[in-house]
Amino acid sequence: MSQTYQPRKRKRAKTHGFLVRSRSKYGRNTIKRRRQTGRKKLTV
Repeated sequence: MSQTYQPRKRKRAKTHGFLVRSRSKYGRNTIKRRRQTGRKKLTV
């Protein structure tokens, strides 16, 4: 059995990063929601 999660910083940022989130309407909503809850880190 091998571990299934092999982290890659670039891949993670390209998928869940701030710039990606800013592009779509739903992503912007996500950022807005996370700002409202007072989250320290909005995205990865």
